[in-house]
Amino acid sequence: MYRFLLTPRWLSSTVLALVAVAVCLWLGSWQLGRFEDRVSAHRDGAVASAAPPGPAEPLGGVLTEAAPQVGTTTVGRTVSATGSFDAAHQLLVPNRVVDGRQGYYVLTPLRTADGRTVAVVRGWAAGPPAAEVPAPPAGEVTVTGRLQAGESSGSNGAVAGGLPPGQLGTISRATLLNMLPYDGWYDGWVAADSAPSGLGVVPTVQPQGGDGLSLRAFQNLGYTLEWFVFGGFVVFMWFRLVRREAEAEQDRALGLDPALD
Repeated sequence: MYRFLLTPRWLSSTVLALVAVAVCLWLGSWQLGRFEDRVSAHRDGAVASAAPPGPAEPLGGVLTEAAPQVGTTTVGRTVSATGSFDAAHQLLVPNRVVDGRQGYYVLTPLRTADGRTVAVVRGWAAGPPAAEVPAPPAGEVTVTGRLQAGESSGSNGAVAGGLPPGQLGTISRATLLNMLPYDGWYDGWVAADSAPSGLGVVPTVQPQGGDGLSLRAFQNLGYTLEWFVFGGFVVFMWFRLVRREAEAEQDRALGLDPALD
């Protein structure tokens, strides 16, 4: 009754179905692997954030030429940088919430000894940006703080623009390059561990997506389910077509084929 499966038409259909199932399984497994990678990265980040701060490492040793960007393994690391503050280009970063209160950051560029510049958030104050804020110390200083990832529009209260002169909407290397006359910027920014009088210390800021799994991780999981369902649907349709053809063959053998009437 199933000898029709050996015909060229059914052999080609079976091979096509097997290829489709294999592709669905491969794509589903790939999406599942992406989900597991994001879960692992989230778990590693949670462990790193829960661990007590380690000794300060030189900023240039954490953000190297081989790995110049702040990532999940470097965000929150305690770093130190030596240089001089550029008080003339100090910026205020509004719309930043600390301990449930609205306020602003005080960001001052630090020109390091290697010629590059790092954005240092020296502290936070409640309320709208003030005309007078504590001036940075003059001369060479060493700043110790926690390395933070650059912001993107819509994260942590960041805005794209439309602010008065002297204010910064988004702390990122791209916006700093556009606003200030320095080419060699370190990625991300540093939240200083000590703040001058009148300012509070900025806590470690979670990257966009918060301290939970990001939406992309659950999208990967959803795609995994979709590809596995597609593969199962291909198998279901193949068996259904085979069963229908087998019933038709049986009807023809019994002389019940309507085409013979």
